[in-house]
Amino acid sequence: MSDMLRKLWNQFQRKRKLAGYTGIVVGILFAYALLMHSIPDKMYVERGEEPSCAFGVPVTGTIVKSTEVFASRKPAQNGAIHLTPLTQGKDSRQEGTYEVLCRLFGTIPVKRIAVQEVGKKELLAAGTNIGIYVKNAQTMIIGTGEVVSESGAKSEPAKNVVQSGDYILAVNGTTVHSKAQLVEKISSCGGEKINLRLLRGGEKIEVSIKPVRSKEGIYQIGVWVRDDIAGVGTLTYVTDDKQYGALGHGVTDADVGSLIDVEKGAIYETTILEIRKGQRGQPGEMSGMINYNDEYKLGTVEENTNVGIYGKLTEMPKELKSVEAMPVTYKEGIKKGKAQIISSVEGSRRTYEIEIEQTDYHSEGNNKGIQFRVTDERLLEDTGGIVQGMSGSPIVQNGHMIGAVTHVFISDSKMGYGIFIENMLEH
Repeated sequence: MSDMLRKLWNQFQRKRKLAGYTGIVVGILFAYALLMHSIPDKMYVERGEEPSCAFGVPVTGTIVKSTEVFASRKPAQNGAIHLTPLTQGKDSRQEGTYEVLCRLFGTIPVKRIAVQEVGKKELLAAGTNIGIYVKNAQTMIIGTGEVVSESGAKSEPAKNVVQSGDYILAVNGTTVHSKAQLVEKISSCGGEKINLRLLRGGEKIEVSIKPVRSKEGIYQIGVWVRDDIAGVGTLTYVTDDKQYGALGHGVTDADVGSLIDVEKGAIYETTILEIRKGQRGQPGEMSGMINYNDEYKLGTVEENTNVGIYGKLTEMPKELKSVEAMPVTYKEGIKKGKAQIISSVEGSRRTYEIEIEQTDYHSEGNNKGIQFRVTDERLLEDTGGIVQGMSGSPIVQNGHMIGAVTHVFISDSKMGYGIFIENMLEH
């Protein structure tokens, strides 16, 4: 073999070894990332029960830091951790917090889990349709448009000055709370420039716009605004003191996509009038009629958050008056396989079969911790799967409430996502 060929062969061998080492490193990093993703950052344990590290990966757990709740602690088989309380008796035991150190194959430390002890929790799994009405705390700008002046000229006074999603706080220093107040302030400006105080992305800013006198003789600045919103959803749970949670996600403006800053609101009985089936690329939808008379009012809306709306019932829905509460199971106890959702798509509260395919312990920010497939033929026949308006439908497994429906797959209406019940409870 010539020196040139030998040199080329040696270079090839070195590159092949380097590629092999690179592949090993990438494989190790991928396995480590997968391992970390399989272990939650936080978990709940009911008081008196043993936390388990059986996450489907070969790790065991040991308590490394705790409150003075436990006198002794030791790792057990199958990743469970046995705890001996300082005092015995239901009334004398405390709720505590501690950390669990997870070790790969029982030796290599890989992650710490924050563990929170909680009391036994039971909720009434609702699944009934509700009409939702909320009033914005401020008027929201959803877009800009043209104003046709008295002379017939077209202009957009607010273009590139305001943005969709801005909240209008004040006009010429005077606070405004509604669309009607905003219109009154602009129409009475006499053609002079007006100053708007806006809330944009959490920051207050000041802008100026010169109104245009329209062909109707009214001064306008060419903005589309909204100060309230209404829609249909599903009641998720009710506590023993009539506090409720619903939707599993927040009420957002359909045009802007941002969370509504709620000043006040209410939920009402509603009647579903039509169901449009979901199709590939186009989610289905439930359309309903909301009766805003006081006799149909069910409760208040006090909070609008990324994980649902919350308030207090003033009247229990008729269908729920004979329903008993059920215990909850937190995310570590959810198993792949059969489960059910409770919904009222057919006009009355019913249970439908689903198959849980995957859980994601790190989904707190996007409400998609539970991935499931609808297997119930009745629901598939009626709706095609999950449709808009079913958000908030409770998810139940083995007689325990584990979460709520939040999203549908755009590409496949048989597939849906759900939120872990603890995410809703810790809002």
